[in-house]
Amino acid sequence: MLILVCYDVNTETSAGKTRLRKIAKECVNYGSRVQNSVFECILDNTQYLVLKNILSEIIDEKIDSLRFYNLGNSHRGKVEQIGRKQGIQVEEALIF
Repeated sequence: MLILVCYDVNTETSAGKTRLRKIAKECVNYGSRVQNSVFECILDNTQYLVLKNILSEIIDEKIDSLRFYNLGNSHRGKVEQIGRKQGIQVEEALIF
């Protein structure tokens, strides 16, 4: 299923900057960055729960925001791209 992970981390302190780096690093392990604080991740249910748990432990719920949008397995018609960066089709073979 396609999960869109979006986050907003308060970076006014060094702790906030550290949280931001940790969240981005974890998201890179699970998907592709499509905007500064937005990742598209193709995950099964177990991977989704693991990622959600990891990120939930990193953020400060009082000042940060973390959102997960489940676009499901039939996501091809649900995402429209306009602009410079085209996402990769992670379900398909990559040929270099």
